[in-house]
Amino acid sequence: MASLILARWRQGHRTTRFPRTAAELPERFRGRPALDASRCVDGCRACADACPTQAVQLEPLRLDLGRCVFCPVCVEACPSGALTYTTDHRLAATERAGLVLGDAAASAAPRVAALDAAMRRIFGRSLRLRQVSAGGCNGCEAELVALGNVVFDLARFGVQFVASPRHADGIVVTGPVTGNMELALRKTYDAVPEPKLVIAVGACAISGGPFAGSAATHDGVPADIPVDLYVPGCPPHPLTIIDGLLRLLGRLE
Repeated sequence: MASLILARWRQGHRTTRFPRTAAELPERFRGRPALDASRCVDGCRACADACPTQAVQLEPLRLDLGRCVFCPVCVEACPSGALTYTTDHRLAATERAGLVLGDAAASAAPRVAALDAAMRRIFGRSLRLRQVSAGGCNGCEAELVALGNVVFDLARFGVQFVASPRHADGIVVTGPVTGNMELALRKTYDAVPEPKLVIAVGACAISGGPFAGSAATHDGVPADIPVDLYVPGCPPHPLTIIDGLLRLLGRLE
């Protein structure tokens, strides 16, 4: 025990100071893409044809973060540099349409609208979430687990994961919602008392990701289950998830 305490003392303060200080991410981090249609070569479809999830669309140039798996294929295929990655971790949005980036929004991050005053009074300082892995590959699930470690420490914001939907204020859905998991997802959603939140984490939960169109999946959260927050990525970085949650709760401007 003494050796463990000594090791922790030597390690010093390890919890990120975000959001009090700006997020520090390495240059290799693939954050919000930037689009510049003025660089496009007439008739060039290289980026759209290369995209494995059809996240890139043309005429006009736009990119759907809800479909994007943040691979570098489109950037590598573009001969003119019209598509690039930034290190901006701010990716979450409260509207599905808000995840579609266009040239006019090249410098703007997707918008997260805070809950209304009544909902913030309920959830603003104490939010309990039940996670539902609806057929995910465990990538997004691993990032959610990382939220509880000493570096990110999600609990310092009053947000924690619980074992039962009866004790939860909402659900966090990962995975493309396979046929075998749809009923479990719906039962979990129904078991959460009102009012409740639904958060879709990762490309699979938002659009089906690379599994979109498969007969074995439902292309993400079913349309009749209202989603309050979309957190894109494959998987999203823990800071992307924290940023979206805090903005939803009105804790960040």
